[in-house]
Amino acid sequence: MFNTILVANRGEIAIRAMRACHEMGISTVAVYSEADKHALFAKYADVAHCIGPPPTSQSYLMIDRILDVAEKTGADAIHPGYGFLSENPVFVSECEKAGIVFIGPSSKSMEASGSKIAARKAMEEAGIPIIPGISAGIDDLESTLDDAEKIGYPVIVKASAGGGGIGMKIANNASELRGAIDSTRTVAESVFGDATIFMEKYLHQPRHIEFQILADSRGNTIHLNERECSIQRRHQKLIEESPSPVMTPELREEMGRTAIEAAEAFRYTNAGTVEFIYSDGDFYFLEMNARLQVEHPITEQVTGIDIVRRQIRIAAGEELDRRQEDIGINGWAIECRINAEDPMNDFAPSPGRLTRYRSPGGPGIRVDSGVYMGYTISPYYDSMVSKLIAWGEDRIEAIERMRRALYEYVIIGVTTNIPFHKAVLGNPHFIRAELTTHFIDDFDVLTDVASVVEQEKVKGATLASAIGSDDQKVAAITAAVQTYMGSST
Repeated sequence: MFNTILVANRGEIAIRAMRACHEMGISTVAVYSEADKHALFAKYADVAHCIGPPPTSQSYLMIDRILDVAEKTGADAIHPGYGFLSENPVFVSECEKAGIVFIGPSSKSMEASGSKIAARKAMEEAGIPIIPGISAGIDDLESTLDDAEKIGYPVIVKASAGGGGIGMKIANNASELRGAIDSTRTVAESVFGDATIFMEKYLHQPRHIEFQILADSRGNTIHLNERECSIQRRHQKLIEESPSPVMTPELREEMGRTAIEAAEAFRYTNAGTVEFIYSDGDFYFLEMNARLQVEHPITEQVTGIDIVRRQIRIAAGEELDRRQEDIGINGWAIECRINAEDPMNDFAPSPGRLTRYRSPGGPGIRVDSGVYMGYTISPYYDSMVSKLIAWGEDRIEAIERMRRALYEYVIIGVTTNIPFHKAVLGNPHFIRAELTTHFIDDFDVLTDVASVVEQEKVKGATLASAIGSDDQKVAAITAAVQTYMGSST
């Protein structure tokens, strides 16, 4: 087992990885930028080193600086979290050359799964269903237009090296496809440094379902069941749950087996996620994420398996301690990503200082966070405040607990997307599990968000108007938010 692990990330995921290390008796090293000098994760680690200015290109993406800290601190291994360098095969390769264990897949597996085009080809060869499209980069406009006619509109243009829905464009006709190709290629080159793009059929009313994979270096691969990730905005996941409401035992067995076959086709080791699109009773391979997912806590809640701890054990050469028949499902879990962003202003980031902060608790509630009262949400990085997880014996109880937790959550000083989550959790279509990746637009969720925001403003202003000092006003607004649920039911 490792003696020291460097966590090459920040925020709540850095703390999550460090917690697992501390439980296992492993020392931790944090790397931080100048903007994160006072961040909780930097204080939580046993040792912390500044690696550069706030921009990620000068700090968290600097491979040589991270490896230099690893060498100086005697780190045996590096946990990449998610984002940043977590899916960068060059970083993995450099770790391998330096004799430092990368807690994740090999550089070869990452290269194979990281290119969406290469992944499509690999899945075709393995006999795994893929979305109709072209398994090659777009280089000739006229032939691409011909292919689109054969596939049938609408189609979607994607960056081969991309992730998180960045740059994706939907085209309903040839004219739109021309614009989508130019736009996606530009974004792909700018964001990922790779202008390779490709095209797939765009499916109507799809659900996004993914399977958590664990694979050791001794040939054992299992799945930890599925997560439903259909509540999205611009292909970015916002609310996830496990299990999926659409799943049957037969479908779970089939999709789970396919997910394992996909992982084995990539010779994959460690934790990863095989993502599928499900539509009209059929499912198709979408992509493989060669890292820990943001939404991994809901799988932990319903399986009782600490995924990060398993990542570390697998990387240390240990064999999986579970077989597929050991994996069950206990209850239901939902995760809401709490971000400092304004849902009424196109979800624009809302950086700033948290003047008041109190997270919810009680039965079935878990909060993974890297902030505290007085902490400043930086404009340089992702605006995540926390991941709020609710567990219940069934889906209805999980929803009820999440709604209660959302109304208990006190965050003042920045605008958050909590009203959005309140609107979704109270939407009858969500309660009936009528989920698709178009949920927000199909059911006009933003109108409901506006209603939630307005009601909370009115209640807060009513209480605050009768009170003098700023501190009293803040306290009154806090109380109004806390009591809103009870007074509105």
